[in-house]
Amino acid sequence: MEWAFAYLALGALVGLFSGMFGIGGGTILVPVLLILFKMQHFPAPNIMHLALGTSMATILFTSLASMYKHHQHGAVNWDVVRIMTPGILFGTALGALCAASVSPRGLGIFFALFVYCAAIQILFELRPQASRQLPGMTGMTLTGMFTGWISSLVSIGGGTVVVPFLIWCNVPIRNAIGTSAAIGFPVAIGGTTGYIITGLSSPLPSPNLGFVYLPSLLWIVLASVITAPLGAKAVHRMKIGLLRKLFAILMLILATHLLIKFI
Repeated sequence: MEWAFAYLALGALVGLFSGMFGIGGGTILVPVLLILFKMQHFPAPNIMHLALGTSMATILFTSLASMYKHHQHGAVNWDVVRIMTPGILFGTALGALCAASVSPRGLGIFFALFVYCAAIQILFELRPQASRQLPGMTGMTLTGMFTGWISSLVSIGGGTVVVPFLIWCNVPIRNAIGTSAAIGFPVAIGGTTGYIITGLSSPLPSPNLGFVYLPSLLWIVLASVITAPLGAKAVHRMKIGLLRKLFAILMLILATHLLIKFI
């Protein structure tokens, strides 16, 4: 219980950003969970995998909350979600298996570099030009597989990949964010399942399900399911350009801290 307030505050922040930007919150959640887990003296060899698995499990709930709010505003392209889901499920399961075979140091460095790329994309508004239409079944499935794989490795909801892809394919920005939020749910199903299975034989702090630490999951979810719909609602009611830039700066700070820790 002594860590409950820290997890609640983290969950509130993650839920808000997840609803606003459709990114699942992992870029913030994983670095902060690493700090909190280290303060609780969790075993170092498994701490990165535990943070990734717990973060992925929270997306199950935050994606549902933000998806519902975006759906109310008619911002979810359900055809895209339906077509991409099989590839996403396969890719996320594969990503979790890959993560289990990589050292915590390797995962930490890869995660930090990914966050740098995502933050720079947000900070400088590097969006692809809408220059084509959505691809056919094969192209959408392959995109789903890549989205699932990278999302599972770095424990995000897929928005960093899906939103630019949909914008490139002439999908309006609000629909791209709403659809990305919905895609976060199959990403979380596949990724969480993978992290549970691959962590079953590891010595981890209890209570846990594989690489998912249940107490932190509980408190983070309780807060994030409340704030995720508020974030999704804010997308449709306010200009969030400045907030996006501040969020990107926070990502850069956390990624730098993580990189220093693992190099």
